[in-house]
Amino acid sequence: MWGDIAIAFLLAFITAFVITPYSIRLAKKVGAVDYPNDRRVNKKPMPRLGGIAVIAGFLVSAIYLIITMRIENNIDFITDGLGKKLLGFLFGAMVLGITCYIDDVKGISPLVKLAGQLIAAIIVVSCGVRIDNFTIPFKENSIMINEVISYILTIGWIVGITNAINLIDGLDGLSSGITLIACISMLIIFSLNESPLIAIILITALAGAIVGFLPYNFNPAKTFIGDVGSNFMGYAISIISILGVAKTYTAIVIIAPIIVLALPIFDTLWAIVRRIVKTKSIKGVFKADKGHLHHRLMAKGYTQRQAVLILYGVTATLGMIAIILLDSGIWKALSFALLVIAIVAIGYKDIVHLRDNEEIENEKQNNFRYCLHIFKPFNYIRLFALNKQTFGRRYDGYQAFTGCKTG
Repeated sequence: MWGDIAIAFLLAFITAFVITPYSIRLAKKVGAVDYPNDRRVNKKPMPRLGGIAVIAGFLVSAIYLIITMRIENNIDFITDGLGKKLLGFLFGAMVLGITCYIDDVKGISPLVKLAGQLIAAIIVVSCGVRIDNFTIPFKENSIMINEVISYILTIGWIVGITNAINLIDGLDGLSSGITLIACISMLIIFSLNESPLIAIILITALAGAIVGFLPYNFNPAKTFIGDVGSNFMGYAISIISILGVAKTYTAIVIIAPIIVLALPIFDTLWAIVRRIVKTKSIKGVFKADKGHLHHRLMAKGYTQRQAVLILYGVTATLGMIAIILLDSGIWKALSFALLVIAIVAIGYKDIVHLRDNEEIENEKQNNFRYCLHIFKPFNYIRLFALNKQTFGRRYDGYQAFTGCKTG
């Protein structure tokens, strides 16, 4: 099994890697180009149809794995209901892909895009992909969820994660890298939990496709993944996470995908609250801003690459917590989380201290340069500044006269 999965991973990687340059050409040809503006961080026009390569790599790999597993393991996707679920997955992806492709090329309103996401989610749920029951720790009996609630929960999960991955797509390689880390974490979780084979197949295909695309997307990027790619990644990983816990339904296994995807989930929830409070209207949810986590990090002075790597680290840490929680229990997971928090807190304190000192020095130098610029007739003061000990009295008198501080 694992040999076939490794081959499928390479197949997805090669497919995405080879097709990405063609997606760049296509983007330029159809006008799917992201131009710089006040909210965006790219400094030059950037093609944004890289998601087509991710989708292609995923589909080629997934089809290969499904055919291989069916032959080797004699799996009947029709009688098991998997065939219907997979068809729903593909039809939903088609609806979502067309909607987001139009958005990337011509642009559509947020409400129209949301409608496309809802239709895609409804198609999948109608084909049998649902959260319908779970068990509570320390209790043997599972709790069945009402069918209506099951539909609402599943559609909400799919649309929510789709938007979460889409909204965090603000820096080179951010959404694709975070999704890749989440895929690796879920692959480990599914393997430890002996989850359905179909979930392992699909998460491997998605991971391979992202690895093939990421070299073109990481800073400095040659292309953006676009809405067609970020929406597909969120859509795919949300459905795969449901399939991965379909036969276990223990609370720990169900909560694991939530922990793994906690960063984009938190960023999205906070964006919703922030926008509603700022605009004092529900419609404000659809108004883009620069308050996302990656924007905050860059406002603190971090470069694109530094901000991305920090958020990669947070996602990897959350994935480790989810794995430890599943494999070793809640207390070891909490211990690991507290240790990470302590290390980050100490490191952050040191970084802030160093940055504050650096900012103070820069401010001193800027004040001095400003003084010299304003009082151009007194440029000879530069000579005094270079040798303050020799010209100390004249220099101090100049300070008293101008009121400028040079440190």
